[in-house]
Amino acid sequence: MTEALDLAVVIPTFNERKNVPLLIEKLDAALSGLSWEAIFVDDDSPDGTADAARDLGMRDRRVRVIQRIGRRGLSSATIEGMCATAAPLVAVIDGDLQHDETILPGMVRALQADPALDLVVGSRFVEGGGTGEWDKDRVAKSAFATRLSRRVLKADLGDPMSGFFMARTAMVREITPHLSAIGFKILLDIMTTAPRPLKFKELPYTFRLRTEGESKLDHVVAMEFLIALYDRIMGRFIPVRFAMFSAIGAVGALVHFLVLGLMFKTLAIGFIKSTIAATAIAMTFNFFVNNALTYRDARLKGTRALIDGWVSFCAVCSVGAVANVGVAAFLYDARSDTWIVSALAGILVSAVWNFALSSRFVWGRY
Repeated sequence: MTEALDLAVVIPTFNERKNVPLLIEKLDAALSGLSWEAIFVDDDSPDGTADAARDLGMRDRRVRVIQRIGRRGLSSATIEGMCATAAPLVAVIDGDLQHDETILPGMVRALQADPALDLVVGSRFVEGGGTGEWDKDRVAKSAFATRLSRRVLKADLGDPMSGFFMARTAMVREITPHLSAIGFKILLDIMTTAPRPLKFKELPYTFRLRTEGESKLDHVVAMEFLIALYDRIMGRFIPVRFAMFSAIGAVGALVHFLVLGLMFKTLAIGFIKSTIAATAIAMTFNFFVNNALTYRDARLKGTRALIDGWVSFCAVCSVGAVANVGVAAFLYDARSDTWIVSALAGILVSAVWNFALSSRFVWGRY
């Protein structure tokens, strides 16, 4: 008879091929005496991370792989992994070896000793923990993000930004349908989504420096964190994707006005020609920024995909563009001294069409 599982360790990965065998070695040493499995959830890494995990899985039945095609995002990958196990406890740990796997047995003991405990968090900001060799800039950014998170969380959790924790699988499965899966901090999502205050415990650990691969903490990831906070606060009133699309559209409107003003007022080009050019440039701007931010989980990559996506975006928004130019031209002909109002009216008419059609036919098909 196969021994019952005690624990599943979920490891979301992207371009971590070299770290896969190293992490399994560390888990094997740390989890001695426990029945465990490791679930690598890989977002189709071009470096072959999923293949490296599969190679290990051929020799070690504790190693499993979920290779996601056309789906991206740290939070959503973590959710898929946590729902893919029968183990009563599930831990989340990064694949970059920066989390201290040696505290995993302590997490298990804490959950087994207290049936009322929902999760145990690996914390850098309680006594005994630390951020290791972080520079002052990263420490300051982390402290700021932690303060923001605690305001949303409304719980005395020292490290709400932690990506290293262990929870009861049944609890996670219960709230999974309600998780936003936005951004890269799944713990914050779980804590704010749960229908009741979750009972937690924090165990200290010291964050390690990465030795292989490159950090995923870029400016877009930081933006995703702010998006996740918005979703927790305002998402029930205005869906976050629509809010992002609208905000980018507002910046696109500024681009539209700048181009229009330059061509019409400075270069003395006809209003209709200027409006057509401004619309085309603003539409291109909106496509690339939305691809990077609004639809980051389904963003288009590669020259061919971007060209196809841009063409599709222009095509599905053509109705809105025609309405934009038509309404602007009609109002300008009626009263030529209101060129700004005319242009703004055209933009507003096309906005709803652009969101609905592009969501369905540009990014929705990938």
